[in-house]
Amino acid sequence: MYTRILVALDRSPMGEQVFQQAIDVAKATNANVMLLHVLSPEEQGSPDTSLMREEYYPGLSSEIAELHRQQWREFEQQGIEMLRDRSEQASRVGVKAAFEQVFGTPSRAICDYARKWNADLIILGRRGHSGLKELFLGSVSNYVLHHASASVLTIQSVSKESPQDSQKQQVEALS
Repeated sequence: MYTRILVALDRSPMGEQVFQQAIDVAKATNANVMLLHVLSPEEQGSPDTSLMREEYYPGLSSEIAELHRQQWREFEQQGIEMLRDRSEQASRVGVKAAFEQVFGTPSRAICDYARKWNADLIILGRRGHSGLKELFLGSVSNYVLHHASASVLTIQSVSKESPQDSQKQQVEALS
């Protein structure tokens, strides 16, 4: 029986799927939930760090740095708002939820936080990257599966097309 569920969330559409599944599991097991968002430059929608290279824009470094700090403050605030909203949603359906936002590498931050919080289940999404994309982008879910101190439930991204549609498109492309 699970009593402490760590739910790793981001602001992607996958995050909503993960959240809904986590709420279902928490309701079924009467578990407490910790909603975790990891601030990372790798997250979709995070502020662009490429502008921070001073050699590209000599003389503008302080203005660029200030713009970047402002974008990060907004990014952090959006994360807190997302977590607060999801925590309130959980409470409305009878699930005790708290939230935390940390900065770091998502895979390591999730494992570290799960250990610190004594989670007995981690729920996170899996986008289904494979091959070169997974090699270059890495896989948060794969890392967590192999390094977590708790059980791990991965929620597979729901594709908008069926496997048959994908195969049909591949056959048509070859024709």
